[in-house]
Amino acid sequence: MFLKSLIISSKGNNIREIIFRKGLNLIVDETPEISGKTTGNNVGKTTVLKLIDFCLGADPKNVYIDPESRKDNYDLVKNYLIDKHILITLVLKENLDLENSFEIVIERNFLARKNKILKVNQENLTEDEFEQKLLQLIIPGHNEEKPTFRQIISHNIRYKDESVSNTLKTLDRYTTDIEYESLYLFLFGCKFTKGDSKQLISEKLKQETTYKSRLERQQTKTAYQAALNIINSEIEDLNNKKADLNINPNFENDLDKLNVIKYEINKTSSEISKFTIRKNLIIEAEQELDAKKSVIDLVQLRSIYQQATEQIRGIQKTFDDLVNYHNQMIFEKVKFIKKELPTIEKSIREKQINLKEQLREEEVLTSSISKSDSFEALESLIAELTEKFRKKGEYESIIKQLIEVEKNIGEYTAQLDEINDELFSGDFEQKVKDQLDKFNIIFASISNQLYGEPYAIKHDIITNTKNQRLYKFSAFNTNLSSGKKQGEISCFDLAYTLFADEERIPCLHFLLNDKKELMHDNQLVRIANFVSNKNIQFVASMLRDKLPEELNQENYFVVKLSQQDKLFRIEENNQI
Repeated sequence: MFLKSLIISSKGNNIREIIFRKGLNLIVDETPEISGKTTGNNVGKTTVLKLIDFCLGADPKNVYIDPESRKDNYDLVKNYLIDKHILITLVLKENLDLENSFEIVIERNFLARKNKILKVNQENLTEDEFEQKLLQLIIPGHNEEKPTFRQIISHNIRYKDESVSNTLKTLDRYTTDIEYESLYLFLFGCKFTKGDSKQLISEKLKQETTYKSRLERQQTKTAYQAALNIINSEIEDLNNKKADLNINPNFENDLDKLNVIKYEINKTSSEISKFTIRKNLIIEAEQELDAKKSVIDLVQLRSIYQQATEQIRGIQKTFDDLVNYHNQMIFEKVKFIKKELPTIEKSIREKQINLKEQLREEEVLTSSISKSDSFEALESLIAELTEKFRKKGEYESIIKQLIEVEKNIGEYTAQLDEINDELFSGDFEQKVKDQLDKFNIIFASISNQLYGEPYAIKHDIITNTKNQRLYKFSAFNTNLSSGKKQGEISCFDLAYTLFADEERIPCLHFLLNDKKELMHDNQLVRIANFVSNKNIQFVASMLRDKLPEELNQENYFVVKLSQQDKLFRIEENNQI
């Protein structure tokens, strides 16, 4: 598949359309260099490569994140992409020379949830479906989970530090050698259907081994087993000591009675307290009522009362009558309140008698229990036994888990051995050698033609730190010199495209490259001449004033950017 076009649009209006061609495609930054200082940063030349990668399944954050600090975003770009509903449309074409050849139209935006656009040939897809769909269309016939679509095309897209600086290690730094093994066996046409299984089993084996290490962080399984045997012996000794104790035959019964009598004592004490409170309340009420009896000077009051009767006729009761009546009412109230007092005092006496009996019974039971070894010695033994049984349970659990994990490790190791017997058989290794020989003929030819130095890929069968055998691929200069890394990388990518075509291995026919200004002028000119008559697109982002004179021509440019005309034209579109 070739690049046909990349369109950046907002709500149906095209902001920029980039048309690609065969051969060399340059994305140039036209900002001039002033006084030795380049002022053309952040115009978007690398972003073009990122947008193509984005349409092939890369994380959208790559477009607006600071590569030197992944926690920092270019908020201006991020907000613009979201607020303006920016849509990126990438069109891939099977043959650029045939008008009606098969095309893949990919559409993605930067919105979320229901506003998210993720389409391939007008079909709405989920994230998982999206990559699977691209795999089916671009790498048909690859039905294994590993290597993934993104891994297969990683060498075609070189703008991140890992891929710009390494020929073969084009994935992130956390990628394992087993994943690289699976990737390059696939790329070099060494069909191995158990690559998925090997990676899955290897991952499980790694998890089980890590788990075993954590279980044995303090001691090994044999140490736990030895400690368990000692604990079992200690438990037996403690049980024997418990059996030899001077245990009161009625200990448990007496202990139960003691608990009951303690409960009864608490209950009786509580009841006495309640009755006493009620008694005190009655006495207080009686005292308050007595205080209200009239004890005033009746002679003086009688004189006042007589004066009142002379002024008011018809009063029948004497003042003495009224005072007596008042005091009689208070007396009746006191009498009524005190009526309950004898009953309460009787209850208090009875409860106090019961309490004395209960306290005597408690004293007898406590004496009976404390005279034997049962109370303190048994309690101490039981506490010690409890701790021993706790440790026993802990050790038995760890030993059980270690037995299980060792069983799993054994099973996974056996499965890997079975896979490796096939993978490292004489026939399969010969297949790997034959395929690399085919590739190296092309690789060495191109590197000799472009740089005068023959490069090649070699394989070694190594054993990693997990004691796993695997194929490890690496590039080297057949003259055994240090060589030129940028040239090596470009030659590998060009050679692989030609090799894949010869072997009928589906692949992308475009190579995206950043920082090619680091390459010597002659090297870039040679690459341009080489791809001009090959079925390859070489897409590179460059500073225009770093271009060699031979390439500083309009027919090589697919997009020209500058400080006045940046890729997204944010300033211009934000005014709309």
